[in-house]
Amino acid sequence: MAQITNQATLSYNGIVVSSNVATGEIVEVLEATKTAVPATYGPGDTVVYIVSLVNSGATPVTGVTVTDDLGGYEFDTSTLYPLTYVDGSAILLENGVLQSAPTVTPGPPMVISGLTVPAEGSVTIVYATKVTSFAPLGTGGAIENTATVDGTGISAFTASGTATASGEPDLTITKSISPSIVKESGSLTYTFLIQNYGAGAATAADNVKVTDTLDPVLTSLSASLDGAPLTLATDYTYSETTGVFETVEGVITIPAATFSQDAESGAWVTAPGEVTLTITGSVA
Repeated sequence: MAQITNQATLSYNGIVVSSNVATGEIVEVLEATKTAVPATYGPGDTVVYIVSLVNSGATPVTGVTVTDDLGGYEFDTSTLYPLTYVDGSAILLENGVLQSAPTVTPGPPMVISGLTVPAEGSVTIVYATKVTSFAPLGTGGAIENTATVDGTGISAFTASGTATASGEPDLTITKSISPSIVKESGSLTYTFLIQNYGAGAATAADNVKVTDTLDPVLTSLSASLDGAPLTLATDYTYSETTGVFETVEGVITIPAATFSQDAESGAWVTAPGEVTLTITGSVA
């Protein structure tokens, strides 16, 4: 919205008289909003952006270009981009009706060109992006993504959408066996490495539970968590008939990951929080 201030002068017989200052404003006919879905992200996630352009004027706005900076930010002497456009993902709707795919230059920055926003109508652009290794992680991490809109007969303006780094646990589990070759009635150990790549710790309230059907069934089974013995019935259950092993919900907790940004490349590095569950028994 631009302000208008205007003042005239009147001159006669060498006398100059100034008028009052007339004021007004120029109302933009084109407005834009930008939304991130979902509003949170983790490493490698897909974030979809919705850019809505609304034309309140009586004539179409042509030659519209939307330039998305993909969250680019300055790092040392370069620009890092926490997002990359997912090729072929962009769709275009005019007044809610699907149109042919728009023209996209992936960038970065990404440019969508050749748009027309109809009179008293709207255009919606939907496109997917992938989170890169340059996306800030951990508490306080965020991607501020700005789209610049320009077109024939209008002044360029911006619309931004913010996605924040997820504060939830993000767990993985890896199982190994030792020894890989065991004699009948020999001892066998299963080791479960549980890792948390998320910014939030997995607490008792998250009801973490490990379930495994052991085949072959083990006898004289014992279990430990990070070397501390677990108690049958209190911490876990096990059936020597079915071989089903299950930890009690809430017994296993996993600390949050820690995050750091490499001083040279600018890439974010994740050090997962982790715990180790061990099951040992004799082959029946």
